[in-house]
Amino acid sequence: MKPKFLLFFLFLSINVFAQNFGNIKRYKVNYALAIKGTERLIAIRSFVNDNQKYLLLVDPHNLNTKVELAGHYSLSNLDFGNVQAIFKKSVYIQAMDIALKNDRQMQNAGIDHAIPREKGITLTIDLCPSHKNLDRIIFQSLINEFKKIEQPVPLAVSASGKWVLKHQEDLKWLKKMVSQKELDITWINHSYNHEVNSLPLAENFLLAKNTDLAIEVLENEKLMLKNGLIPSLFFRFPGLVSDQQVVEKTIAYGLIPIGSDAWLAKGQTPNAGSIVLIHGNGNEEFGVKDFIQLLKTKQIDVKNKQWLMFDLRQGLEKELEK
Repeated sequence: MKPKFLLFFLFLSINVFAQNFGNIKRYKVNYALAIKGTERLIAIRSFVNDNQKYLLLVDPHNLNTKVELAGHYSLSNLDFGNVQAIFKKSVYIQAMDIALKNDRQMQNAGIDHAIPREKGITLTIDLCPSHKNLDRIIFQSLINEFKKIEQPVPLAVSASGKWVLKHQEDLKWLKKMVSQKELDITWINHSYNHEVNSLPLAENFLLAKNTDLAIEVLENEKLMLKNGLIPSLFFRFPGLVSDQQVVEKTIAYGLIPIGSDAWLAKGQTPNAGSIVLIHGNGNEEFGVKDFIQLLKTKQIDVKNKQWLMFDLRQGLEKELEK
């Protein structure tokens, strides 16, 4: 086994078989340069679990995240401005800059198109609060269609806290698919409460009165960690609704807002490199049907490797790395 491949495998293993942090205390935003040997990472969170201090770490060049003991790294505290300056040419900061370009949009702010020169899509599946079961048919159809082409199949899942709390069996099933190398899931923070009401968009979702963005971001990260999920650098706004202040605050948490240029249930057609959005929480029957139909129409292209699923992180790395 080649050294580079071994390092990649070890890094992947940490993410796939993450431990459950059941006693998290003092969870906070904490920026630092973290160095271990040739590794030069950015710490964006710190917390204590069972009397040991941990860091949520970011590789600014490939957007991977992992959790490790703080004592394994030499740390130099930074503020967010330092991070932006030191790593301004990295994929991480370039992606943030792109996300800020449309921060005034009330709908679909952030990055909505990842890999325009490639033949395929990046699939994102949102899990908003719901009483219905997970649409497992989406995931099973992906596995069946791509098993001879891409295994595991890369996709991103946007998990809301209230979905996670009420759907532990479905979450276990998803984790099982990951452990069996059927799926490679990038876990996107989709807010803790995912507030939705009958008011206009300017007073709805994260723009609803009395919304505390710190709770929506950080409590959901804690819940993900407690359930053995490593939070990615990505954040999806509920309803794809935000304003300039919410976008800027989200980025200040070290996160990259992700939109979509192909929300299937709204009749939007995927193009090469599209970030496709469907809901897998049982509440979007037409979106699920449209995606299954899309897979059927692309069967020949899939077999010929002319239409593939792309990892959101790798797509941005390929587009932005200098």
